[in-house]
Amino acid sequence: MTFGIDTFGDVTVDEQGAPVPAHQVLRDVVAEGVLADRVGIDHFSVGEHHRDDYAISAPEVVLAAVAARTERITLGSAVTVLSSDDPVRVYQRFATLDAISAGRAEITVGRGSFTESFPLFGHDLGDYEVLFEEKLDLLARLREEGPVTWTGSTRAPLRGQRAYPTTERGALPVWVGVGGSPESVVRTATHGLPMMLAIIGGAPARFAPYVDLYGRAVRQLHGEDAVVPPVGVHSPGFVADTDDEALDLMFPHFKANRDRISRERGWPPTSRAEFEREASEGAVFAGSPETVAQRIASTVRTLGVQRFDLKYSNGPMPHAQLAHAIELYGTQVLPRVRELLAEG
Repeated sequence: MTFGIDTFGDVTVDEQGAPVPAHQVLRDVVAEGVLADRVGIDHFSVGEHHRDDYAISAPEVVLAAVAARTERITLGSAVTVLSSDDPVRVYQRFATLDAISAGRAEITVGRGSFTESFPLFGHDLGDYEVLFEEKLDLLARLREEGPVTWTGSTRAPLRGQRAYPTTERGALPVWVGVGGSPESVVRTATHGLPMMLAIIGGAPARFAPYVDLYGRAVRQLHGEDAVVPPVGVHSPGFVADTDDEALDLMFPHFKANRDRISRERGWPPTSRAEFEREASEGAVFAGSPETVAQRIASTVRTLGVQRFDLKYSNGPMPHAQLAHAIELYGTQVLPRVRELLAEG
């Protein structure tokens, strides 16, 4: 069982509520990754967005800066928007990061819940499904690090070509981010890749059928003796010294982020009551170290997953609050989760 944190590089505010410029946010994210390594967290992952409320559009560059100042933590994306990128370049960039970090790079790919990258890079949203299907297939073949022959409708074919650099370990770990559709689960199983479940609303237990489907699909597609790859969970949350403090600090920034997205997509605004329901029994892992540890341990036991990643940045929360949450997560939450799982 391993534990990580991730951030989309949300553009933050300072302690007085003034917006922090994106260049400082990027430096703060690097500092947060360094802190995560120091307090014993296993994974640090950053997202990819192309809009003004998130600072990270080039995850590999940010992760390379973290790699230069850390020793043991795994460095990955959360997620790389594969549909609007080129799989060859994605593999090359992360293979380069893997060399710089001495074998600590990984990729999590997804279709992305935001679509700004499609017009930015000249892609048609009408090709949303086929772009991801074809590019995931090509990336899976590139992982073999040998000559690749591939033909599709979304990019030029490859004929016995290789992507360089290759890695010392022979292949990069590639996870597939899944929002909870059976089709996405089966697609991930088809390629035999680890699955990262994005649980961002509702009780985590409702995702148990997807974990079961994934295991059954892997064995059906690859043989009854096939080893089922790991399954992880990604969920938002925040750790503070007490439950009340965590909820009070997180809610206004969580609401600011969610309400902006809601306005863009025609959803109703987020209420404090809804937020507290999610924090008590849903997909928001917010509270004191003991509360968050109990919630994580319960989710791990219920779903039988092998990894849990906490999205610790939630809208424009100040860097100092995020840093304290990271420290509590590494030094208090994770030892307590491991203790609870051992007891269970």
